[in-house]
Amino acid sequence: MVTAQRILVTGAAGRIGRALRPRMARPGRTLRLLDIAEIEPPAPGEDVETVRASFTDPDAMDAACQGVDAVLHLGGLAGEAPWERIQEINIDGTRRVLEAARRQGVPRVVLASSIHAAGFRTRDDAVPVREDGAAAGTPAAERAELPADIAPRPDTYYGAGKAAVEALGALYRSRFGIDVTCLRIGAFRPRPLAPEDLAAWLSPDDAARLMEACLRAEPAGFRMLWGISRNTRRWWSLSEGEAIGYHPRDDAEEHLASLLECGAFGPADFDPAADRNFRVGANFCTMPLG
Repeated sequence: MVTAQRILVTGAAGRIGRALRPRMARPGRTLRLLDIAEIEPPAPGEDVETVRASFTDPDAMDAACQGVDAVLHLGGLAGEAPWERIQEINIDGTRRVLEAARRQGVPRVVLASSIHAAGFRTRDDAVPVREDGAAAGTPAAERAELPADIAPRPDTYYGAGKAAVEALGALYRSRFGIDVTCLRIGAFRPRPLAPEDLAAWLSPDDAARLMEACLRAEPAGFRMLWGISRNTRRWWSLSEGEAIGYHPRDDAEEHLASLLECGAFGPADFDPAADRNFRVGANFCTMPLG
């Protein structure tokens, strides 16, 4: 399959958008970068188009979607906020993105969801899996993982908004045949910063690998994937991503020493039974709503 050659990226000035920009550059590919915030202008030889606009503006989105092969919708509020803001930006805004893609005939959309759409899921919800080649009764055979398509149990208004984003993606796939992938993204940052990140970390390089797999995925359909790296301590399934060619390479465990040395955490913080490591949403499950 030919990977999409003109890609619209919303939220291009955000953390993920900025990290993906150099990592997704390809000969013959144009990145159309959209954000309400200022976007760094193209570097010499860089094949990008910049659009200063909000994805909540229907006219701007119609124009931005013209002639693109895929939309990576990364824009939106990236944490807890009052419900009215979550509804306006993350839910209604995503609907406007999908509507523009539908009107302009864009065949593929990738939606940034979050692990917080399933934040109140716990290790008790994980199901046993048997890794290829593992003998019965071995630790590998007894591994328990949380399926990527497990039903939502949001931990915040932010998580509920992301669950709504997933439902909108399913609707536009079923109604209009758009290829939609929802990414339940974990702790995206250059390196893990807290004990729970040892399971939920998504490295910038693996984020780019994940996006590329979504752009190549066939046949068209609706998918739910965990956006995490190949972490030793993960309890989220990677099999759904591997089925479309996502093979993460990075492991948060390589940063364990720096977490131990920083002095901010004690042994109890790394216990799998601790709330921060037992629930998908970690501290999001106890923060005040809104």
